[in-house]
Amino acid sequence: MSSARIRNQLSPSQLTLPPTLQPSGQLFLLWMDGPFPPPTIQEEEATIRQECPPTGGEVGSWEEPASPLLHPPRRAKTKETNKQKTQPRKTQKRNPFSPEIMKSKSILLPLGNSSPPRPREPALRRRAGRRPLPHLERERARWRTERRWGRRQPAPASGRGRCRRRGHVGGWGPPEPCLIFPCSLSVSPMPRHPGCWKMLTVAMCMALLGCLQAQELRGHVSVILLGATGDLARKYLWQGLFQLYLDEAGKDYSFSFHGAALTSTKQGQAFIAKVLESLSCPEDVAPDRCAELKGQFQRLSAYRHLATSKDYMALSKDIEAQIQHGGLREAGRIFYFSVPPFAYADIARNINSSCRPGPGAWLRVVLEKPFGHDHLSAQQLATELGGFFREEEMYRVDHYLGKQAVAQILPFRDQNRKALDGLWSRHHVERVEIIMKETVDAEGRTSFYEEYGVIRDVLQNHLTEVLTLVAMELPHNISSSESVLQHKLRAFRALRGLQKGSAVLGQYQAYSEQVRREQQKPDSFRSLTPTFAGVLVHMDNLRWEGVPFILMSGKALDERVGYVRILFRNQAYCVQNDERWVADQSQCLPRQIVFYIGHGELGSPAVLVSRNLFRPSLPSESWKELGARPGLRLFGRPLSDFYAYRPVREQDAYSVLISRIFHGRKDSFVTTENLLASWGFWTPLLDSLAHEVPRLYPGGAENGHLLDFEFGGAQLCFSQRQPERLVPGPGPAPMPSGFQVLKAKYRESPLISAWPEELIAKLADDIEATAVRAVRRFGTFHLALSGGSSPVPLFQQLATRHYGFPWAHTHLWLVDERCVPLWDPESNFQHLQTHLLQHVRVPYYNIHPMPVHLHQRLCAEEDQGAQTYASEISALVANSSFDLVLLGMGADGHTASLFPQSPSGLDGEQLVVLTESPSRPFQRMSLSLPLINRARKVAVLVMGRVKREITMLVSRVGHEPKKWPISGVLPSSGQLVWYMDYEAFLG
Repeated sequence: MSSARIRNQLSPSQLTLPPTLQPSGQLFLLWMDGPFPPPTIQEEEATIRQECPPTGGEVGSWEEPASPLLHPPRRAKTKETNKQKTQPRKTQKRNPFSPEIMKSKSILLPLGNSSPPRPREPALRRRAGRRPLPHLERERARWRTERRWGRRQPAPASGRGRCRRRGHVGGWGPPEPCLIFPCSLSVSPMPRHPGCWKMLTVAMCMALLGCLQAQELRGHVSVILLGATGDLARKYLWQGLFQLYLDEAGKDYSFSFHGAALTSTKQGQAFIAKVLESLSCPEDVAPDRCAELKGQFQRLSAYRHLATSKDYMALSKDIEAQIQHGGLREAGRIFYFSVPPFAYADIARNINSSCRPGPGAWLRVVLEKPFGHDHLSAQQLATELGGFFREEEMYRVDHYLGKQAVAQILPFRDQNRKALDGLWSRHHVERVEIIMKETVDAEGRTSFYEEYGVIRDVLQNHLTEVLTLVAMELPHNISSSESVLQHKLRAFRALRGLQKGSAVLGQYQAYSEQVRREQQKPDSFRSLTPTFAGVLVHMDNLRWEGVPFILMSGKALDERVGYVRILFRNQAYCVQNDERWVADQSQCLPRQIVFYIGHGELGSPAVLVSRNLFRPSLPSESWKELGARPGLRLFGRPLSDFYAYRPVREQDAYSVLISRIFHGRKDSFVTTENLLASWGFWTPLLDSLAHEVPRLYPGGAENGHLLDFEFGGAQLCFSQRQPERLVPGPGPAPMPSGFQVLKAKYRESPLISAWPEELIAKLADDIEATAVRAVRRFGTFHLALSGGSSPVPLFQQLATRHYGFPWAHTHLWLVDERCVPLWDPESNFQHLQTHLLQHVRVPYYNIHPMPVHLHQRLCAEEDQGAQTYASEISALVANSSFDLVLLGMGADGHTASLFPQSPSGLDGEQLVVLTESPSRPFQRMSLSLPLINRARKVAVLVMGRVKREITMLVSRVGHEPKKWPISGVLPSSGQLVWYMDYEAFLG
């Protein structure tokens, strides 16, 4: 059968093709050899003369196929090619059904290699029906020879068709059957073996079917923006949705966008129309194209009032009707919660009951912060939402993860893994700074800020997420969302717990007045909400042990800027003076990597690497080198000292995150597990700072150095003293140097009162002086220390400021202990170990923890742990009289672990007793009141506004240890001194 006969039987209308493969005035012919009888030589020659005439130039020449990747032409055997035949040929394997091939200008799909010369010539003669003429036999023999060696004629420069002919000069040779595709006329020989042809036919059809299915529209996506008339939606979310449409229009999905709110339909429609009109396109989108897509987006967007469950049912029915009317398949629905958290539960219930998509379609629910107020509320909210949605359906947004510099942290570490492997650790990193500064204040948002404050608003979420990206172990595959999230969780678990001394707080002076005005508070109202915070974080793992991570954020500061700065240690000494230091050669210049989040001097996101570190590798398609900016200095160095890169195209964070929501990338969002881990880390600090008075600052450039802070060990403190004073010193000027410590009497014993920092410094000085006198007189110093949070700053002060302390001659004892293992975070000994013992050189045999854990049991009376500790005290402490005992005072008047109405320890001859606490852990071990009163000196430390009430009460009571155990502290032959900060003493 000839090609003409086959073409008459097949027409393009009989074939179903995807839109990208529909022929436009071109022929689509599938020419198969299987069931058809082979054509005769005469038919083949006639067909080739008719369909593939010469295109010009030399007779018998045809143009080579336009897709050499699929069927590379063989070179004719010439002297020139023979010289090169020993060189290996470079090949590139390509998928013939890949999108780039299916969309190429010319397509050639070979179904087999060139057929070898036929082994049985008589059979050919019988097919022809007559004996060929001698000259024709000679020409056919020449054709077979040239076919074997792959001889080709050069392709003409132009021509109508693109047929390949295997023939001879001056004559016509029989062609091979071919597969012709619509983009151009390309011919490829088919195999003669029927079995091989059948297998190849099946494979080709299966691959073609897969290609056709891949080209089909994948489905319809409905996006429902809840809170569509709010500020966040107006400023960022509608623009982010429009950017999603710009990126995805004309691809595999269709869209509809539904703005929903409690606003009336008329007002909502007017608002949405105004917002949609203000949308803009990136600079690389042509104006005509932008106008076209913007018009499409406006037609696809609509507003509807959503309040009741009936409204949600109606919405779902409308979406289903729209999909059915368009003959579409539903791919999924996105619900974006731009509403307050108190509305989450009702909306989630309505979505789950009446607005879920049908089977086979996905649901993605997007949640905006805050995700709770503390660990307990976050857990309650997570449990409530978990009753309506699966974990994989929830996307908690932290928009900082969508900022381009933040999103580049992990890819940067991965692409520069070889250079960073030896640098990214405690051995080379001096500190890490994670900073977000704002110039605006909280005016207009004081109701939100009064509830959350700066730590909950910024540090607990944004800055902590950035910290995990810097500190986490780098996964082998950063494209795996699951792997990234698991490594983040491990980083959370390595965070060392925060103490009250880990933070400094501030508040701009106008804040309280703004709260009074906006919330109708009385004139006497004074807010304790911090608008500035600096927090010192450490990690307990081998990579980062001892490296300080500084997190800082605040409002009404001198500039708006955000960055992550990794500062490396510098142990070089340069002989030449700094004027001759060369940025990419001198090791004396600061070495740092900075992820510049935005604003500030640069005004855009950037990645900066010191030239004396290494030249970084960044993806060239998305990042480019920053041009020279003479005179610009960053972190004390000119910009020329850095390899500096900025994004090729800047994108706002919400556009990035909305795209990742659509594509299901979970690694850019906060999971429930990570959320609870973060709140578990921050909640103890927030509780300890609940009644702290923040330092006032004027705001802006007038802040000067007022908010500068410094750190030592695990403690953070302001560099300058508190600029307020209670008791003026001599001289008229109210300067910090004019402050003095207040000395008075309390319960007929000496009282020392000051601001917390000065009070701790004074107590540490007194303890050191007592220790020096005792060692000089007795050769040893026996110090008994209480547990709890109040002594922690004292431990840190002793560890970092008192290098003359006689630790080698000091014995450390515990006043009380919780009945938990000594390595438990609630153990008093563990606090002592963390904040003091590991930083000083005390002989291990001079350390005396209480034996609460014996025989694998805790505080069992039959183990006689109390008696064991009493015997140790009697054996080592002369007359069982400690040189100094440090106590605290609880809000119920208890001291040590001696509680009101305690049946033991308040009197009698026992030195150490087991007691019961009203709070967990209930079992305690404590020194008895008679043993405490034998001490040569007793110091009672009372701090915080929460102690004001008990301080006033105890000042008026007499000796009533059964009711108020602290009132029974009165050394028989020693001295009692009270140390109170101003908040505890004066409120």
